[in-house]
Amino acid sequence: MNGLDTNSEPSIRIGVFLFCLALLMLMEVISPRRKLHYAKSKRWTTNFAISLTNALVVGVLLPIAGVSAALLAQNNDWGLFNLITVSAWISIPLYLLLFDLTIYFQHRIFHAVTPLWKLHRMHHTDPDYDVSTGIRFHPLSIVISSLVKLALIFILGPLAIAVLMADVLLNATSMFNHSNWKLPERVDRVLRLFVVTPDVHRVHHSTNHSEHNHNFGFNFPWWDRIFGTYQAQPSMGHAQMEIGIESFQDSQSTKFLPLLKQPFKKD
Repeated sequence: MNGLDTNSEPSIRIGVFLFCLALLMLMEVISPRRKLHYAKSKRWTTNFAISLTNALVVGVLLPIAGVSAALLAQNNDWGLFNLITVSAWISIPLYLLLFDLTIYFQHRIFHAVTPLWKLHRMHHTDPDYDVSTGIRFHPLSIVISSLVKLALIFILGPLAIAVLMADVLLNATSMFNHSNWKLPERVDRVLRLFVVTPDVHRVHHSTNHSEHNHNFGFNFPWWDRIFGTYQAQPSMGHAQMEIGIESFQDSQSTKFLPLLKQPFKKD
């Protein structure tokens, strides 16, 4: 895998995940942005159980994905980067940008198409907002997202290392920008020029319908600015703004099985 042992891929993913999780958990304790309304023990048990379920479902339904798909594309000369022989110094950053742009538009489509929104809505019905929210997605939405990523890999033919970097970065930034970490205002002001910060993405989780149709980016903030979906701050401020979906504010939004069934209930 371009200098990396393919057997080390799971260790890299798990290692980065655990490091980011531990760091963000610590920062949420040291410098919390908002007071949480639900006990972490209850929400976290559910959110991490959902994340584990997602890993198992994707592993069963998509045995060829991510790095394996990139290696398959390279071995068969599939994809744009293989057809025109693009240098790694160009193809890797270009793939990271195109991957993030794809995730941005996928996110917008998940909000615009009703069946997809009902799947994605489960992520938004978390009544609190912290690092565990960043891994709380319905299994079917994760499968769809994985298929989109798979299609992008076969279209572009990126290096396997680029695919691993994109996946690890997306996982890390999703936890970061969903964290309840209060960054110093001056730090946030600079960081939000290059990466989606918690204060940027939290606007997207507002119960205000207009606000949750802004700030779709996960890694890079530029797409929201380019395509007119950027909102700098919530109208009520970060401490007072309401999180979640108004019609899903009960305890059912913190329970495992009700959440899995949630997209299939009549509104």
